[in-house]
Amino acid sequence: MHYLVPMADLLSFTPNGIYCEIGDFYIDPWRPVPRALITHGHADHARPGHGHYLATQTAAPVMRHRLGDIALDTVSYGETLSRNGVSISFHPAGHVPGSAQIRLEHKGEIWVCSGDYKTVDDGLSEPFEPVKCHAFITESTFGLPVFKWTPQDTLAQQINDWWASNAANGTFSMLGCYALGKAQRLLRTVDPSIGPILTHGAIENTNQILRAQGIALPDTTLVTPELDVAAQKGALVLATPSALNSTWSRRFKPHSTAFASGWMALRGVRRRRAADRGFIVSDHADWTGLNAAIAQTSAERVFVTHGYTSVFSKWLAEQGYDAQVVQTEFDGETLETGEAE
Repeated sequence: MHYLVPMADLLSFTPNGIYCEIGDFYIDPWRPVPRALITHGHADHARPGHGHYLATQTAAPVMRHRLGDIALDTVSYGETLSRNGVSISFHPAGHVPGSAQIRLEHKGEIWVCSGDYKTVDDGLSEPFEPVKCHAFITESTFGLPVFKWTPQDTLAQQINDWWASNAANGTFSMLGCYALGKAQRLLRTVDPSIGPILTHGAIENTNQILRAQGIALPDTTLVTPELDVAAQKGALVLATPSALNSTWSRRFKPHSTAFASGWMALRGVRRRRAADRGFIVSDHADWTGLNAAIAQTSAERVFVTHGYTSVFSKWLAEQGYDAQVVQTEFDGETLETGEAE
């Protein structure tokens, strides 16, 4: 049974971002605005220049690290705030630590802006929480049936076997991953007894922020110019994707390279990236997860943002949803940068 949504829209899509006129605030705006509600700390959602920010307590330290001295208030999951008669609450999105879906309610009308999300419990992020609503704003980064993620236990076995085999030969295992979320998820996945774990500076900075919040991670060593790389043979090296083919990576000889990304599900991507291995894992929902999440909302209206928007919205319409594509400036997951996923 789908919820029936009233005629008036609680949220609109403007050149500055997703806007709530009644409450006079934006959600993840991409241009500077007076008041911004932020779903999570990735650079395409938490941007500089806003007058005031609101985010979860766990997302706040990363945002301050990336954005500097900003006017930022925090909220706990499930805590309800009110602005101009609009009830606002943040609920776990399962994307990265501190990520949230933002629920708005006004005169019985409920909208949820999900930001980026995944439905699989990765053992690191707060698990995704379905939120009932009339209208749901969803990403579609991986909105094709070909995208199906490797189960967590199988993924761990694959990565550990690859690393252990390389370590036995004195070869570095260089693994490309994103600095916030993916890297820490992998750290919680791998077996530290295989050998030392080295990290790129962007990843280690995030590790330190999350450790300071009480999130347990195995010991890692920051790669610095002074590091005796020769003494670290067989180490796992976590690098941002952009660092894998840079001068930074040339110190590690010999090495085997791999990417941990949802894009590894596409034939030919690993070959084009000249990687030895590809591990199919993402902090976004796969095809099954997207469909399950939307069904659990009981929403009648679905607004599809970044990713395979046209294909996914057409599919949803065929399933009986009032689905439409909306244009945003979110990036989703890419292989070209360590900042956005």
